[in-house]
Amino acid sequence: MRGPAAPGAAGRVGVVLNPTSGKGRGLKVREKVFDGLAADGFTVHDLSGTDLPGATARARTGLTLGLDALVVVGGDGMVHAGVNAVAGTGVPLGIVSAGSGNDIARDLGLPVHDVPASLAVIREGLAARRNRGRGPDGEGVRMLDAVAVSRPGGAVDHWYLAVLSCGIDAAVNARTNAMSWPPGGARYVRALLAELRTFRPFGYRVTMDGEVWESAGTLVAVANTRCFGGGMRIAPDAVPDDGLLEVVHAEGLTRGQLMSVFPKVYRGTHVSHPAVHVRRARSVLIEPLPALGTMPPMAFADGEPLAELPLQCDLHPRAIGVLARTLGA
Repeated sequence: MRGPAAPGAAGRVGVVLNPTSGKGRGLKVREKVFDGLAADGFTVHDLSGTDLPGATARARTGLTLGLDALVVVGGDGMVHAGVNAVAGTGVPLGIVSAGSGNDIARDLGLPVHDVPASLAVIREGLAARRNRGRGPDGEGVRMLDAVAVSRPGGAVDHWYLAVLSCGIDAAVNARTNAMSWPPGGARYVRALLAELRTFRPFGYRVTMDGEVWESAGTLVAVANTRCFGGGMRIAPDAVPDDGLLEVVHAEGLTRGQLMSVFPKVYRGTHVSHPAVHVRRARSVLIEPLPALGTMPPMAFADGEPLAELPLQCDLHPRAIGVLARTLGA
C-alpha cells in the first residue's frame, strides 16, 4: 500500500474549484481533491473563486507562485477558466471532471466523476514530466490546440478549447442557463422547444481561411473538439491536436426541419443533411449580416457566454498542455 508522500515532494499545484459546478458536486469533491493531492506529496494552493470570472482571475494570479500545474475541478466551464489562465504559459492543466456536461474530459479520454482516477492521471502525468525533464507530448502531457478569440483586428480577449457556437444552439444554451427545471438534458429540450416558437434564421457572413459563406443560417459552430451541450457530437470528426478547426454551418432551416435534424446531433449524423456543411480552417471570422436574417445570438464557448458578433477565431497549435495518461498506461 502506498503511504503518504512527504509534503511538497511531488511539486506545487494550484486548484481552482467552482462551488456551483454540477449543482454543488464541485464543492462535495473539494475535500477528496485537496486531501488526495496532499497525500500524493503536492503543496496545494487554493485558487478558487465564487464565480467563473473570479476563479479565472485568481488562477492567473496563482501562476506567479511557480506552479507545476493548475488543476481545475468541475465541468467544461472550469476547464474554460483554466484554459484562459494557462494558455501560452507552459503550465499544464489537470482536470478533475465533476460537472454536468464534462464534454471536454470525455473527448480527451479523461476520467469523469471519478476523483481517485483523475488524481492518478495528474500524479502520473507530472511524475513523467518531471522524470523526463518536462519532456514533450506523450510524456505525461498532451499538447492540444487552443483557439484565440478577438474582435476583428483587435487583441485576444478569450481562449477556448472545445466549441464556439453562435446559432440556435447558443440561443438555447442561454435559455437553458436561465432555467432550473427540468434536470439534465430534458432542460435543453424544453429550451429548444421554447426557442423554436419564435425562431427565424439568422444572417451570417463567415470567412474561413479566406473562403466566404454568406447565408441565412441556423447554426455556426467553430469546433476544436467533437462535443458540446452534454454529449451532442456537433463536429464528429474534430481532433484537438491536428492543427485544424471544424467549422459546422447550416443554412436556414424551417422549424420542422430543425426538429428533424436536432436528434441527429447526438449521433453526429446531422452532418449528412444537405443544409449542413463542414469546412476545415485555421482562421475564422464570423460577422452578422442583417440583410439576410435576424441578428445571431451571443456566442458561447465551452458552454460559457462569450460576446456578441463579430468575432475572430484563430487556432494556435499546441498552445495548451493537459495532464494525460502516460504512454503504455
